[in-house]
Amino acid sequence: QVQLVESGGDLVQPGGSLRLSCAASGSIFSINAMGWYRQAPGKQRELVATITSGGAIKYADSVKGRFTISRDNAKNTVYLQMNSLQPEDTAVYYCNAVRGRYIITNYWGQGTQVTVSS
Repeated sequence: QVQLVESGGDLVQPGGSLRLSCAASGSIFSINAMGWYRQAPGKQRELVATITSGGAIKYADSVKGRFTISRDNAKNTVYLQMNSLQPEDTAVYYCNAVRGRYIITNYWGQGTQVTVSS
């Protein structure tokens, strides 16, 4: 009932920057939190950053100080500003939304590819 569409992935050189966007549509009411996860080849999907509807933010240790998550509630959109990108950041980045008050449901976008390479 929630659709998530990511955009902004690209090929960048080490040290470069990208900004990812995730727009939510559908049954967007009662979305408690949104965030970004990533999955590199041969690795499990891991949390990058999350932000709750109240503004609480959490980052993975590997991206603290480099990535910034933000939201625009009026546009039902979350952003991930990624600076000082390194090859280790190469992954498919997925938008996530958590919705529900009594029964919690996770929703995922299709993913957007971020490649950091010289």
